[in-house]
Amino acid sequence: MTSAVVPGLPAPGRCLVMGVVNVTPDSFSDGGAWFDPEKAIRHGLDLVAEGADIVDVGGESTRPGAQRVSQSEELRRVVPVIEALTAENVPVSVDTMRAEVAEAAVGVGARLVNDVSGGLADPAMPRVVAATGVPYVVMHWRGHSHDMQTRAIYADVVREVRDELLRRVDAVLAEGADPSMVILDPGLGFAKRPEAGHNWSLLAHLDAFTGTGYPVLVGASRKGFLTRLLADPDGTPRPFIECDDATVAVTSLVAAAGAWCVRVHRVRPNADAVRVAAAMRAARPGNRESPEQAAADDRADHGSSRL
Repeated sequence: MTSAVVPGLPAPGRCLVMGVVNVTPDSFSDGGAWFDPEKAIRHGLDLVAEGADIVDVGGESTRPGAQRVSQSEELRRVVPVIEALTAENVPVSVDTMRAEVAEAAVGVGARLVNDVSGGLADPAMPRVVAATGVPYVVMHWRGHSHDMQTRAIYADVVREVRDELLRRVDAVLAEGADPSMVILDPGLGFAKRPEAGHNWSLLAHLDAFTGTGYPVLVGASRKGFLTRLLADPDGTPRPFIECDDATVAVTSLVAAAGAWCVRVHRVRPNADAVRVAAAMRAARPGNRESPEQAAADDRADHGSSRL
């Protein structure tokens, strides 16, 4: 299985790795670490050096309970960072729910819009994305962070998330978006309750999403369902930042299952994981490319992806 190709983005023939740059003071796992623009820019460049194919820049925390920031503040946070990274030929995505922020980000070089609301938070988003012509991540979403978990009620989480996502895709396409530019994200942790097993069900049935024909982005990195899985014997959740090994395990599994991209905080070990998955795929009977050749092709592609 060869990873889907999305126009305008790297296509190394394996699952892509998207590195996270949160230009925020309050993100759940690294809030404040990259709030200074110069630190954020340097971090983005470091992520590329570690193997990131795309750098995802966001200026608004979407952790459970987070309150929204103003549009002007979000713009102030992300535009200088995106502009500086794209000047270094880094493929950048903007993580935003606002159409005007998306438009401004694309205007300074962003190649992808990553909208955790799938166009529901800002009705203008599908029209703006269609007009800009860049790829668009449509994530499953049922409400803003302050109340999203109260909406995590499902009879069949896999079927309902898939169907709701496809309805959002229909709305985006109705605004003129190119189907080849649409990417799905099942929205792990967003209106998904760890104690109900929602996130694990979605991961175990990733084929329900890859089977739609759209590329699939998976964002499991350091999320609450992993902290709960790795809890101490007394039930104390594992700290977010200590869930990176579990994140790598998820990356290996979803890359092997056909995910188009994984969104992660620590790039190098996850970049290793997708290459392991690609090498195993290349070694399957009937595949004409050896694991060694697949790895060499990947290195050549990554070396030229910033040109």
